[in-house]
Amino acid sequence: MDNVIRAIGDRAFSQRISRRSVLGAMMAAGVGVLTACGRTGEMAANVAPDGQLEDKLNIYTWGDYDDPEVLRAFSDRYDVVLQVDSYGSNEELMAKLGASRGTSGYDIVCPTDLEIPQLVENNLIQKLDMSLIPNFDTIDAAFKSQQHDPNDEYSIIKAWGTTGFVYDVQAISEELTSWEDFIRVAQDQASGATLLLEDPWEVVSIGLAAKGYDLNSSDEGELEEAREIVVEQIAPHVRAYASTVSTPMIQGGFKLLQAFNGDARQGFLEVSDPERWKYVFPTPTANLWTDTWCLATGAPHPDAAHEFINYIIAPEQATVEADYIGYSTGSKVFNDPDIEEQYDYPDLIFPDAEIVDRLTPSMRLGGEQTRVDIFTAAQVRSGS
Repeated sequence: MDNVIRAIGDRAFSQRISRRSVLGAMMAAGVGVLTACGRTGEMAANVAPDGQLEDKLNIYTWGDYDDPEVLRAFSDRYDVVLQVDSYGSNEELMAKLGASRGTSGYDIVCPTDLEIPQLVENNLIQKLDMSLIPNFDTIDAAFKSQQHDPNDEYSIIKAWGTTGFVYDVQAISEELTSWEDFIRVAQDQASGATLLLEDPWEVVSIGLAAKGYDLNSSDEGELEEAREIVVEQIAPHVRAYASTVSTPMIQGGFKLLQAFNGDARQGFLEVSDPERWKYVFPTPTANLWTDTWCLATGAPHPDAAHEFINYIIAPEQATVEADYIGYSTGSKVFNDPDIEEQYDYPDLIFPDAEIVDRLTPSMRLGGEQTRVDIFTAAQVRSGS
């Protein structure tokens, strides 16, 4: 079973594509078949007549966002051929599902939490049968009954993370702790060597946070103040916009990089001189995002989909997944403080409670087009 196709080859010899990485091509993971291993006991209505799960499962998710060994183990155990295609943004996912209207052929999709209400409203995802996912009990209560799905009907947490920045401590002579520090140093010691995320919400949030405003603000006056910071103060000093920082950290040429915590951890694991870099969970706030497991409307293999979700959220898989992707999966298993000792750079996977308490969950409250306009103007100002 060696035919799991990775986005850029073997993990030991390549820079992994992050959960936010823009991926144009699809990643087909043709995870092989061994002996039949049908589920016994009560079956859902879509189980094949012989009592086995459907023999295929199609997943549409962020690039390189699951450990191939975990996928292979599921395929081997349940005799299911697994195909994994990847997207680079929630917008790409929404467009695919919206165009197909229930005929995409995908069973499982992995949108970010703020997209759930819109997906439900447009009938692009369907309710989960929670009786087929008993391992939902292993999910920490903090990640249940969230605003995007208050009754836990449509989604289950896949991973959660936040946004901050990495800086080169050899090139920047002061300790950085805030978004105000980020803005100031971008114009000075890191001018021409700053990287911003390829994400309008995240980039505009730098300006909103620095001014002490709600990151979800739809107030045009506040967004205009953020525009001045992003477009006029930061953008002229930005060298690139990207969705992952590990490759830029390795290749060099950058001193200050806006980054997701798990992606930054991957950079620390891959660079030859990790002591040169420091990750900051900046004050006063930053995004708290959650990616989720959902069942696509028209899923052709719903029983296999439920079995997969139940399998991958179990504690045994949750711990492996967290190490591979660099983000906590929301499992109760992580409530044991000793478990952090199993991981490299555990502080990047499991931020302290003091940090989590000041984060802001992203929501759609208006102003989305303004954010896109600000981001576009920033890219033009940067010459990107």
